[in-house]
This record gives sequence, C-alpha cells and structure tokens, in this order.
Amino acid sequence: MNSGQGSGAAAHVILHIGAGSFHRAHQAWYLHRLNEAGAASDPHWSLTVGNIRGDMNPVLEALAAQNGVYTLETVTPQGQRAYETIRSIERVLPWSESLDGLIEAGSDPACKIIAFTVTEGGYYLDEHDRLDTANPDLAADLAGGHKTIYGALAAILDARVKCGAGPVTLQTCDNLRSNGERFHAGMSEFLERRGANELAQWFDDNTSCPCSMVDRITPRPTPDVRERVKAATGVDDASPVMGEAFIQWVIEDRFIAGRPAWEKVGAELVDSVLPYEEAKIRILNATHSCIAWAGTLIGLNYIHEGTLDADIRQFAYDYVTEDVIPCLTPSPLDLERYRDVVLERFSNPHILDTNQRVAADGFSKLPGFIAPTLAECFERGVTPAATAMLPALFFRFLERWHSGKLPYAYQDGVMDERVAHGFFTAPDPLRAFAADRLLWGGMAQTPELEAALAGALARVDAWLAKRGAA
Repeated sequence: MNSGQGSGAAAHVILHIGAGSFHRAHQAWYLHRLNEAGAASDPHWSLTVGNIRGDMNPVLEALAAQNGVYTLETVTPQGQRAYETIRSIERVLPWSESLDGLIEAGSDPACKIIAFTVTEGGYYLDEHDRLDTANPDLAADLAGGHKTIYGALAAILDARVKCGAGPVTLQTCDNLRSNGERFHAGMSEFLERRGANELAQWFDDNTSCPCSMVDRITPRPTPDVRERVKAATGVDDASPVMGEAFIQWVIEDRFIAGRPAWEKVGAELVDSVLPYEEAKIRILNATHSCIAWAGTLIGLNYIHEGTLDADIRQFAYDYVTEDVIPCLTPSPLDLERYRDVVLERFSNPHILDTNQRVAADGFSKLPGFIAPTLAECFERGVTPAATAMLPALFFRFLERWHSGKLPYAYQDGVMDERVAHGFFTAPDPLRAFAADRLLWGGMAQTPELEAALAGALARVDAWLAKRGAA
C-alpha cells in the first residue's frame, strides 16, 4: 500500500511505544531523514513516543525537556564519527500507570501507525505461538491490566473503536522472527482469552501487522557520549544516542492506513521479509550472543574484544559457515559476504558495546536465534557441531551466574530463576538443561541434542582450560 494512502495532505502520527536507544537510532532516524528530504507531495508524518512502564521515565523526561529533539552520534569501524540532530519526535508522553497518554494518542484519528519495540520475551509466546499464561504480568493483563504490549494495545484499540478513529497498522520493530505474524497470533489469543469478542473482530478487520527486520548496533549510551556531543556540536544534550554507521530496515509492505515513504531514505519495502530476517537473526543476532557469552567467560568486557580474539571469532565463523549458510541456501543475500560484514561491524572498537548488554535474555535467544539451526541440521541428518558450541557457551555462562561468579548482573526477561538454578543442582546438569522445553521445544530430551551439547561442552571446557579460565 502506498504511503499516505487515502489521506490527502493532513498530518499523520506514528505512536511508538518504547523510547529506548534503538528506536531513536533507527525508526526515528528514518522518519527524520524523510522529513528533512521534504517530500512535498506526501503528508507530514511525526512521531509520538511513550512507554507502558515507568522504567524509561528519565529518558522521557529528558526528551520532553528538549521538545523531543536529540543528537545521534554514529561511528564507523575506522572511527569516523558523525552527529545529527533528530527532530522526528514531536510529542513525548509522560508515563502514568493508567496509560492515559498512550490511550489518548493511540485513539486519535490522526494516528495511523502504532509501532513498538519489545524484547523477544516481551511477546510471551511459546514455540507454537501460544501465550505463556503462567507469566504473572500476562495473567494480570488477561484479568484487565495493561503491563504487557497486549494489555496496553487492547486498551488503546478499545478506545479507538469508541472514538471511531478508523483502521491502524500495528508495527513490530524488533528481533522476533516473523514478528508481525506472531504478534497478531498473540494479540488474537489474548483478546479471545479475555472474552473481548467484538474487539477481536475489530482487530481482525481494521488492523494490519507487517513483519520487519531491523538492524543497527546501538549500545546503551554512556556519559562520554554526552561529552562528545557537546564538544562536537556545542549542545549539552541530556538524551543523546549513539550507534554504528551501518543501518538496515526491511519492511513487509502491508499498511492498512498509509505509511511514510521510507523507501525514499533507504528502507527496503518488500513482499516477504523472511529471507532477510532469517539471515539477520541467525547470522547477526546468534553470533552476537556467541561472542558475548564466550567473551564473558574469559574475562572480556566488550564485543569488539571478543570478535578480535582469534578463538572466539573462529567459533562465530564456523557456526555461520558450517551450519547456517547450508540451512539458508538458496538466499537472495550473499550469505558469506553478510557473515564477513557482520564480523567487521562487531570488531568496531569505537562502539564499546558491552558483553553484559548482548549476553542478556539467553532464555529467549536460544529458542529464537539458535535452536532452529540445530533442528534443521538434525532433520538433514547432520551433526551441528559448530552450532552446538553456542548453547554450550551459554550453559557455562549460566553456571557462573548460578554460582554468583559472573562479573555483572545478568538480565533475562523470561528466565525462571528456580528452573535455571535447578539445572545445576540436578544429578546431571547438562541433561537437565537439554530437557527444558522452553529452550528446546520438541528437541528437548532427545539423544541427538544431548550428544551434540555434550560434545560441544567438552570442546568449550578444553578451550577454557587452555585460556586459563576454567
């Protein structure tokens, strides 16, 4: 569907839920670039940002004080830095527990897209795309709350129906595979379980949920970003963001109420995101986690340090070359070149992306990023020795968390700590790990998985002993 479909020249709004660094370095950047290009024939699009929880309040307050304007710093692997003032966010909503601001903004007829960035675990979906109703936040929302994306959107869409605000696109902007389809499945089930039958029908008839693939490495900003921004621009920006110079956005072109002409500023609007998404998730995201877990185990702090370590780089290279590329071939992408570009990006010493950030959420990343390659190798009768190194590294990483020996706090949105500690108090910890259905789905408790993990764990342990980190 074309940008601005059926809308004339009126101003249109994208409500984005989540004001984190990635959104401001990625989607907000694309819209800023489009608005700066001044396409006169298009309607003007702007962003309104807010959040469903209070954990981003300092960022929202800093952004609001600057009228939504902030500085983006980008850096190449060669250390070339650039600074850009981003002006696409025209309204910042203060957080309130009632979500009044989000509901009002999302039910305005001018709002044509509601976008959101959540972690993979934030969808509360199992391998069959059914909701994990045992999760306390989701259970509370099913009873009428709005702590999750489903509860928040149910409140917004209900208000939209009552206001007669018309159709709206619900746009996922995150690393969940088949994110639009899986969100639609989760939202449909959520409304069904709530007994909200009329709203469920409206949701089916008046929304679209396009899939997307997003990519730009964006670390959490450190105080030195603010200092560099001030030195380079003279502006004391309280909410700057920084990221790598590389950026990519591939979007399924399925918008029910119009969209910005993002393709004019480099986004790729396609019929199917799938091949781009699979390459990114398996080559970039899984490799990122591999490097973070391995680097942490030998005492490194940053992603670039692990990528420049010959052993860790080889783990990542072999994983992609031996297992992922055969699984994804044929592909519209040059997968070997993509692998090499990813490793070059991870080697960027100026990004200072921490192992702590990238190592987080392993209980979402193993099933989402890594298990599909294992499963496909088993189906082809191939032993995925290179891929099995990744969960073996995570297993030793998790064991250190269990023992209180990680150098930082480990964050995981879906991990049940009792279950994770239970792996290491079981008679055979690796077998207990391999039996967890949340991690492995249908592969859990299979001899093939246990054998592959045992072989990889022996290689990981030999490597740690060689590096003096056992």
